[in-house]
Amino acid sequence: QIHLVESGGGLVQPGGSLELSCAASGTTSEIWTMGWYRQAPGKQRELVARSTVEGSTYYGKSIKGRFTISIDNAKSTVYLQMSNLEPEDTAVYYCNVNAGLWGQGTQVTVSS
Repeated sequence: QIHLVESGGGLVQPGGSLELSCAASGTTSEIWTMGWYRQAPGKQRELVARSTVEGSTYYGKSIKGRFTISIDNAKSTVYLQMSNLEPEDTAVYYCNVNAGLWGQGTQVTVSS
């Protein structure tokens, strides 16, 4: 089994930056991809970014180059560095492993 612990959410002003992290524990040798999704109120959950453990990355269309995903394989931790945040980025952000395992979610609120 794999257990996920997310951290790093919070309140930030428009144009600000925030970093999310998601640490995996357990049978981490079975991880081949880690990523982030988000869900805003009244909207469907959408892909933000995902990465393989080899470093191949893919970003959702709404990100527009503002976010960077990375994985520290030694720590089995995935990071999402978010910059130039917009109010439209407000959502609950969920860590995802192997396209099937979800974290508990962390709230990101972009507001002045």
